[in-house]
Amino acid sequence: MPDLDTLARLRDARGYVFDLDGTLVLGDRRNHGLRPLPGAVEIISWVAASGRPFVVFTNGTTRTPAQLARALREIGFGLPDEAMMTPASSAVRALARRGRRRVMVLGGAGLTEPLREAGFEVVPPMAGAVADAVLAGWFPEFTMPALEAACHAVWGGAELYSCSQTPFFAVDGGRALGTSRAISAMIRSLTGCRLQVVGKPSIDALRSAADRLGTSPARLAVIGDDPQLEVPMAHRGRALAIAVDTGLGGPGAYDGLPASRHPHLRMRGVDELLAILSGERSAQ
Repeated sequence: MPDLDTLARLRDARGYVFDLDGTLVLGDRRNHGLRPLPGAVEIISWVAASGRPFVVFTNGTTRTPAQLARALREIGFGLPDEAMMTPASSAVRALARRGRRRVMVLGGAGLTEPLREAGFEVVPPMAGAVADAVLAGWFPEFTMPALEAACHAVWGGAELYSCSQTPFFAVDGGRALGTSRAISAMIRSLTGCRLQVVGKPSIDALRSAADRLGTSPARLAVIGDDPQLEVPMAHRGRALAIAVDTGLGGPGAYDGLPASRHPHLRMRGVDELLAILSGERSAQ
């Protein structure tokens, strides 16, 4: 059972940020074949009924936020489009704040469509293309010509951004290799450039979620399965870090890490978190 201070922070949270893969669902390597984890549909229904704002934030960019929201509704989640976020959502905020308007996207429609909708000029990774920024996401079709185009853009002054630097994400049956880290590592190796992360665990990602929820990062509860993503992100923004063991964060996941990298609250899954939340509500 959580201590009283943690329970108080959980009770007073002004918004929830849920991870997707390994926390609410498991699917295949392209976020297809999604199936809810125990208690996942129910906890989203409970949060919505409580009137507290929430978002589901995934580091995956295989689909647009609206497409992912629709896919989740099809398997039972009561999730409006505006409650779904990806690194495309936080990239819009980060790039706009830094005045980057022409973006070479190393990824598919899951990245290009949200950027275009936000008014950015999307530049394909082709020879001779000029850009203010290069953004790497889910791109299994990455080629040597795309690598060369991205490097020339960086040599020409473009900044390099990555949707995620974690090597894996949770899928049904284990884990799958991401592409953002591998692609950005190649570009950095060749150019020596600085890398900025727009997805989790960056503070840009947490601030983007806080903006969407109309509160400050410190008033959020962040729930996720990856010891490299949600827990560090929560600590960076002084949010409440809640870890579940249904994805990448199994037994021993936090062994050897400093206390500053440990979750405030750790549990089996979101079904256990729901029991605590609903019990808190009943006790009030």
